[in-house]
Amino acid sequence: MFTGLVQDLGVVTALDATADGARLVVRTPLTAEISDGDSVAVNGVCLTATAIDDGAFSADAMHETLRRSSLGAVEVGARVNLELALRADQRLGGHVMQGHVDGVGRVRSIEPDGFASVVSIDAEPGLLRYVVEKGSIAVDGVSLTVSRVDDAGFAVSLIPETLERTNLGTIRPGAVVNLEVDILAKYVEKLMAHSALPTETSS
Repeated sequence: MFTGLVQDLGVVTALDATADGARLVVRTPLTAEISDGDSVAVNGVCLTATAIDDGAFSADAMHETLRRSSLGAVEVGARVNLELALRADQRLGGHVMQGHVDGVGRVRSIEPDGFASVVSIDAEPGLLRYVVEKGSIAVDGVSLTVSRVDDAGFAVSLIPETLERTNLGTIRPGAVVNLEVDILAKYVEKLMAHSALPTETSS
């Protein structure tokens, strides 16, 4: 489980893409806290560390991950948001996240708003159904609050701390970002669908 509070900006130092999937190598000081088999969120995608070597960790991304997230297009030298899995004794500072990316969005615009930046992101209707104003959403693994929703997408406001500590500070219009909607919204939808089904009566 993750909370969307980015702990470090790692750098992709190697990428081995084959017909079977892709292996990423990411350099980060967080390797001091990572062991083989640990979960690490990379731009919001939960990956398993397969090896630790010389200040970097390796992780494999299967086809499902590459299709559903922006990791399929990541390049060597890219800076990626990293978060280690939440420990039971830590504060839940963001919101509950699984690291299971639901899909991608595309940055529509970035507008200044005082010291903040308002980022508008287009998303598919299948994702927007779970997005509500003042609700939570993860963008590239960053826990954010939705400030506006329209027919094509939604907006979030980024404070200077977020712009400095995450790769969202360097995104531009047209950029593709990973999106994870609030898991509670999906559970509520499923429960409501079941409650609407007619009940069987015995004769």
